[in-house]
Amino acid sequence: MLPSRAVLQSSKATVPRVVIGPRALTPISARSYAQVAPTQSVKPPVALFGVDGTYASALYTAAAKNSTLESTARALSALHQIFQKDPKLSPILHAPSLSSSDKSQIVAELAKHTGGPDKGDTVKNFLKTLAENNRLGLLESICNKFETLMGAHRGEVEMNVTSASPLDPKILSRLETAVAKSQYVGPGKKLKVKNTVNPEIIGGLVVDVSGRTIDLSVSSRISKLNKLLSDAL
Repeated sequence: MLPSRAVLQSSKATVPRVVIGPRALTPISARSYAQVAPTQSVKPPVALFGVDGTYASALYTAAAKNSTLESTARALSALHQIFQKDPKLSPILHAPSLSSSDKSQIVAELAKHTGGPDKGDTVKNFLKTLAENNRLGLLESICNKFETLMGAHRGEVEMNVTSASPLDPKILSRLETAVAKSQYVGPGKKLKVKNTVNPEIIGGLVVDVSGRTIDLSVSSRISKLNKLLSDAL
């Protein structure tokens, strides 16, 4: 059964009831995402902004203190894949009509799709925190930002290659090999390659790595040609 369907059946979120406002719920701090919180200081590898960034950073800190970073990362990656496969899930989590009972059942359903053991119940407790603070709608963006934190933690440098259609894995591999040896990737860093499809670039490639953009797209060339023609007329 698709997660969104299971969530709908659990919460009956299709029928609006009472809009939940910022009620006085008992806040759960980052230390409660797992059972034990050692006293050592843990700082996220990069600063994130926004409410979703705050939650992602708090989860990272809690998981690091309890030595559950990798299992937490796998769980959030599994949850993120659910959003990609099931576009109906996000609107359900944003529904303002969810009751406390609805949210408890949604958390239980999401916890079934974390892809493996949840050490110390870190992820389950985190989901409960989001539910109690009316923040389940942020889960997808939190997954994205937690991936950013884990990438920095692992010393990864992300390269995004935009193309008009999906690239052949061999081409991506050649690009990865070439860029990994370049100045864009520092010593000891790992290059992580992602292919984004955008038909609007028409053809060619747009490569984003280490804050730099190399635009080799057909649309960019056409734009430059149009400007030259416009300036000449």
